[in-house]
Amino acid sequence: MPVEYLDGNLLRQLVWSGARRLEAEKGGVDALNVFPVPDGDTGTNMALTLAAACREMEQAKADSLGEVAEAVARGSLMGARGNSGVILSQLYRGFARALEGKQRVTAAEVAGALAEGVRTAYRAVMKPTEGTILTVSRDAARAALERARAGGALEAVLETAHQAAEASLQRTPDLLPVLKKAGVVDAGGQGFCLILRGWLEGLKVDRGYGQDRSPARVVEFELTEEMADIRYPYDTEFFIKGSGLPADQIRDQLARWGDSLIVVGAAELVKVHVHTDNPGRVLDYCVRQGPLTEIVIKNMREQHESLKNAARTVPPPPLPPGPVPPAKAVGIVAVASGEGLDRIFRSLGADEVVQGGQTMNPSTEEIVSAVNRIPAEQVIVLPNNKNIILAAEQVGSLTEKGVHVVPTRSVPQGVAAMLAWQPEKPAAETLGAMARAGRAVRTGEVTYAVRDSRLGEMEVRRGDVLGLLEGEMAVKGDNPEAVARDLLQGMLQAGGEFITIYYGNGVTGDQAAGLVDWLGAEYPGRQVELHDGGQPVYFYVISVE
Repeated sequence: MPVEYLDGNLLRQLVWSGARRLEAEKGGVDALNVFPVPDGDTGTNMALTLAAACREMEQAKADSLGEVAEAVARGSLMGARGNSGVILSQLYRGFARALEGKQRVTAAEVAGALAEGVRTAYRAVMKPTEGTILTVSRDAARAALERARAGGALEAVLETAHQAAEASLQRTPDLLPVLKKAGVVDAGGQGFCLILRGWLEGLKVDRGYGQDRSPARVVEFELTEEMADIRYPYDTEFFIKGSGLPADQIRDQLARWGDSLIVVGAAELVKVHVHTDNPGRVLDYCVRQGPLTEIVIKNMREQHESLKNAARTVPPPPLPPGPVPPAKAVGIVAVASGEGLDRIFRSLGADEVVQGGQTMNPSTEEIVSAVNRIPAEQVIVLPNNKNIILAAEQVGSLTEKGVHVVPTRSVPQGVAAMLAWQPEKPAAETLGAMARAGRAVRTGEVTYAVRDSRLGEMEVRRGDVLGLLEGEMAVKGDNPEAVARDLLQGMLQAGGEFITIYYGNGVTGDQAAGLVDWLGAEYPGRQVELHDGGQPVYFYVISVE
């Protein structure tokens, strides 16, 4: 007999089965990432996100369908790692919203919940990119709705969704030139297909999906966040309190009056962030929805900075041990990996350093915990990695504190942002300077290849030493110092007076000092700083400004 309804027990079974399927194949997804450097890979990030969802689902001991779905959404958001994990959590968030308060639903309602998940995920990304997990999940949901309208039972609807997802996955190279050039499909989309496949296995194990299949070749595609158009000069941020707050309606209305829009939260508390040319109109509309709190408005046109002076200011020595300091207005959370980098960020004023970076993206929950440990009402977060920005942006909806994310994409950008931070000022008055300081820094990295690959005209073999400029392959060789020299020559062609080098695990102080001596001989007059970063994965991290 076909399964006609989805209830709490069955949803629990499907979620577990999807998590098991993705866990079983995450290694293949990670290993086939076409970019050959060590990375926080999509398969691992999605699997860890689902593992957190399963833990929360079991700890909640929920019975009803709506309660189970809510637990999954909550756990996936708290455990979200990387862009792919955050988007997956938003798919579950919308799915749960459609099932709120329900004991069981029909196949048609399940299809509708899948579609609501897609809408929620698209809204969570400022500039959605087609050819990613977003496209694959949308095509799956559309096919599920069509099958449900034709009278399909639950199994038929999920099977149709899975088939449509697989077909959409094969089309992703036609939508993203980076995939087309590499001849691969999108990794996040592949992960989503595996989850749907797991759902089908959980619904009916004997469908034959357990047979061996050749894994698709995948590439991780990073979503990026760009700064807002100055056409909307007022950066406006606040919370709305109330009951049954219409977040979707608020979002749709405010979208007409600005950009860089974020409207997230629950029925009792909604956080709003928008760049607008008329904050009064925004506040007037939102106050009619419920009481406003923690209102911050800054005029981005009037912000100014003295970046060079701030960047060269020597930080004060750390305070001696003593009693716990009193609560302060603004705190800082930075993400970094390595004892040396931890010390550097703390010496510059960071209250908390979350361990993580390229090889292991921290979860949203880890960042939330760090934010909550700081005795400050406002907290600035520096992700320092492009694949952590989206997770950091979810933190504000999970804490009562005001959270501001400066979208730093590398450790040097984070250090530059810290040097531009003015702790005596409110967070809203220093964010612009921090963001501009980060963008002014060029970042180079020396790492190694973990697999054979071909990037454009460059053949890469496992074990090759690679030089990356702003995350893109620039040079390769067989010696970290030689590659670092080649990379620096390319970086300094565009100018730059200040060079900072952070050397990592496996590099001796003498080797790093030799690189500084070479710079002094080849580029006299440049100011060079050398720090023991202790970072894994990267022999050297270099900044030029």
